[in-house]
Amino acid sequence: MLRLKLTKDAGEFLAKRQLKHQRQIAAKIQTLRDDPAPTDSKALKGYDGYMRSDIGEYRVIYRVDGDTLFVATIGKRNDDEVYRRFKRK
Repeated sequence: MLRLKLTKDAGEFLAKRQLKHQRQIAAKIQTLRDDPAPTDSKALKGYDGYMRSDIGEYRVIYRVDGDTLFVATIGKRNDDEVYRRFKRK
């Protein structure tokens, strides 16, 4: 199992969600720690090593760095805000 590291942005986004959504996102992140390349994840074009995976109405952008799962950004899927926040990093 990979170690987990959340960015400040990802942690704050997660903390502001309703408890039900927090649990859904946390469960998805836990499955990514066990299998960082599930069939529903895709590589981000132009960002070497970064992947995206969806859970309900949310998207998780992450990468695996050695033995660590680095969650860069979490955001809603229905707009491009998650990508704008990710590019600011």
